[in-house]
Amino acid sequence: MPGSLRGKVKKVVLAYSGGLDTSIIIPWLKETYGCEIIAFTADLGQGEELDGLEEKALASGASKFILKDLREEFAEDYLFRLLRSGAVYERKYLLGTAIARPLIAKHQVEIAHQEGADAVAHGATGKGNDQVRFELTYMALDPRLKIIAPWREWHIRSRLDALEYARAKGVPVTATEKTIYSRDSNLWHLSHEGGPLEDPWYEPDESIWLRTVSPMNAPDEPEYVEIEFESGTPVAVNGKRMSPAKLIEYLNALGSTHGIGRVDMVENRLVGMKSRGLYETPGGTILSIAHKELESLVLDHATMQFKDLVALKYGELVYQGLWFSPLREALDAFIDNTQGPVTGVVRLKLYKGNVIPAGRKSPFSLYREDFATFGYDDVYDQADAAGFIRLFGLPLKVRALNNLPVAGLDLPKPDYSRFKRD
Repeated sequence: MPGSLRGKVKKVVLAYSGGLDTSIIIPWLKETYGCEIIAFTADLGQGEELDGLEEKALASGASKFILKDLREEFAEDYLFRLLRSGAVYERKYLLGTAIARPLIAKHQVEIAHQEGADAVAHGATGKGNDQVRFELTYMALDPRLKIIAPWREWHIRSRLDALEYARAKGVPVTATEKTIYSRDSNLWHLSHEGGPLEDPWYEPDESIWLRTVSPMNAPDEPEYVEIEFESGTPVAVNGKRMSPAKLIEYLNALGSTHGIGRVDMVENRLVGMKSRGLYETPGGTILSIAHKELESLVLDHATMQFKDLVALKYGELVYQGLWFSPLREALDAFIDNTQGPVTGVVRLKLYKGNVIPAGRKSPFSLYREDFATFGYDDVYDQADAAGFIRLFGLPLKVRALNNLPVAGLDLPKPDYSRFKRD
C-alpha cells in the first residue's frame, strides 16, 4: 500500500535525472520518509543535461550523488541487441525510453548493494509505463529491496502542481508553465510528451523538436553513408570503425542534419490508456533501415518471416519492462543464431527526412543475379514454373470444384461437372 513503508526505510537509491519530477522527489523523500537519499544518475548520452546535477542533488537534500557513464554498455548490450531483433513497437516506436529503464534499474540495484541501501525509488508517474519497467527490474534482480514510487503517494497530481512544489522548496528546475513537456533523452532518442501534445489533433510547433532539423529546412543535396555490419552489429561508418556509442553519436549528428527520425504517434500504454508522444531517433532510424536491408540480402524466406514474428514479441517485452525475463533471453538466443550471415555493407541516401537504400553487399548474400535475371540463363527453366503453379494453386482449385463461396464475389457458378469422376 502507498505510504506503508514510512518509518521503515533507512537509505534509498533514487533514479535521478535532474528533471522536474526527480528534482522534487529528494526533498519529498526527506520530509516524508526521513531517510538518507543517494541520487544516482546514469549517463546514457544526455550530454549537457548532466551539467550541475551533483550540486543540485546535494543542495536538494541528497547525502550522496553517483554518476555512472553507461553509454558504451547501453549501446552494446541493449541498443544493438534491440537493433538485431528488429523490434518496433506499434509500427513506429524504436523503444528509446523503454530500452533504457532496465539498465538504469539494474545499476540502481547494484548501488543499493554497494551502499547498504534497503530501498530504491523512481520518478515515474502512476499512469505511465516506466513504473512497470523500473519495478519489474527491481523484482527480477533483488525482490528484497523496498520500492518507493512517489507519484503513487503524494498529493501532486500534475506537472503544474510539481512546479509549485519546486518553488516552495526552493528547488531550481528548467520546466515552466510554457515549456511543460515531459522529455526523456538518451543516446538513442529524445521523447516529448504532455502539455499541448495531449491533444492528438494538435500539430506540433517546430520549436518542440530539439534533436532534428525540419525536413523542409534540411540540405537540398542528398548525402550518402555506408554502414558496415559484422554478424548483425554495426561496426563502421564510411569505412571508419567506431565504438558502439561513438557510432550512434556520429549517425545521430548525420541524421539530425537531414531531418531524419521524427515520429508523431498515439500508442497504447501498458497500463491500458492511449498516449500521444513525439520521438526523435535519427541514428537509430538509419541503423534500423540499414540492418533490415542487409537482412533482406542474406536471410532465407522462412527465417526472415519467423524473425519478423519474433521481433513483434521482442518489442512487446521491451515495452512492457520484461527485459530481465526468461522469454527475452530465449528470443535472444534465436536472434543471435540468425545474425551470423548479417555481415556486409549497406549504402543509404539521406535526403530531407528520408532514408533511401542505395546498395547492399555481403559475402553471405543469397541473391544470385544468374538466378534472378529475366534474360536467358542455364540455372532456371521458366517452363518449370507451370508445374509449380499447378501444385501451389491446388487448394484453390479444389475449393472451386466443391462450389465453396469466395468472399466478396457474387458470380454465377460455372459447371464443373466435367472435372468430376464418374
